Amino acid sequence: MAKRDYYEILGVERSASLDEIKKAYRKLALKHHPDRNPGNKDAEEKFKEATEAYEVLREKEKRARYDEFGHGGVSGPGPQGFEGFTGGGFDLSDALRAFMRDFGGFGLDDFFGGGAGRRAGPSSGRGNDLQVRLRLTLREIATGITKKIKVSKVIPCARCKGSGTKEGSVRETCQVCHGTGEVRQVSRSPFGQFVNVKTCPSCRGEGSSISDPCPACGGEGGMEGSKNVEVKIPAGVATGNYIRLDGQGDAGSRGGPAGDLIILIEEIEDEVFERHGYDIFSDLPVSFAQLALGARIEIPTLDGTAAIKIPAGTQSHKILRLKGKGIPHLNSYGRGDQLVRLVAWTPRSLSREERTAFEELEKKTREKPPAIGTKIEPQ
Repeated sequence: MAKRDYYEILGVERSASLDEIKKAYRKLALKHHPDRNPGNKDAEEKFKEATEAYEVLREKEKRARYDEFGHGGVSGPGPQGFEGFTGGGFDLSDALRAFMRDFGGFGLDDFFGGGAGRRAGPSSGRGNDLQVRLRLTLREIATGITKKIKVSKVIPCARCKGSGTKEGSVRETCQVCHGTGEVRQVSRSPFGQFVNVKTCPSCRGEGSSISDPCPACGGEGGMEGSKNVEVKIPAGVATGNYIRLDGQGDAGSRGGPAGDLIILIEEIEDEVFERHGYDIFSDLPVSFAQLALGARIEIPTLDGTAAIKIPAGTQSHKILRLKGKGIPHLNSYGRGDQLVRLVAWTPRSLSREERTAFEELEKKTREKPPAIGTKIEPQ
């Protein structure tokens, strides 16, 4: 089945601003969120559809490709070993993470009755997922890099090793659920017997209780701390991509599994180059003489310098292409190009000798500029 237009899904005009897109998505996401519509597959699909549309239209480059090429401009196989929406395989977990990334701190308790970090239930004791924004330069993105970052998070208590119990004491089996972590209520009706299973209110689903808690952590098994985490960033990432590090989030409660750490990529604007997908672009000011006579010029690249040849008689705004000098394709072979636009530079002040030389040149120049309105193709 053909995909619906992303602007139509969010109910905005194609000229809509980012704020308008964000507001429209938030309204739809809150309406169709799975936490507000448990078991409703139609609402789940609408939530995923709205999030997919938002993930494309929120990013300048993806939106431009979508506006020009439609769904084909933003689709493709998901890069192996790296998470981030590419149009292939956008599932519910992707949609939930995207929603929590941008709206996790906007008072969601009022809507869903849960923490903004989507805490795991008490039966699992799982720690919270954490998010860290990592800012990278264009040159770091071009080569790939390993970064060490300090993460503030809940770490296992050093005294009780995360168990929550005082040294020498043991956990006792819950007398209400007898260690299952669940309580069952059976009711009968003319239609048969119904069994309602819910988390044990006495032990919070853990199946055991602590009679003598650890004095250091108060029986929680964890405390505030920090840890240095090493993360390897592959070449070719872009703003909006993220990497998930399993088990590097908050420590779980009383020995429960740790949450995950999500590294959100942000690209720092470069002073020389503009990024367009995997291509990079820059202007190169050149003199009239260099355009007219031709020249060979050394220019900066992402990994050093390279020489470009300007043919004689080149017009201003001609774009020269350096193959393979752009951004490497993410987890794939090949890389983009470096595009250099030649821009004629005019001196702001002339000496007497220079002015005389230009006046003589103007008199002797055989080829004059064409009439106004003439279309000039860069050569």
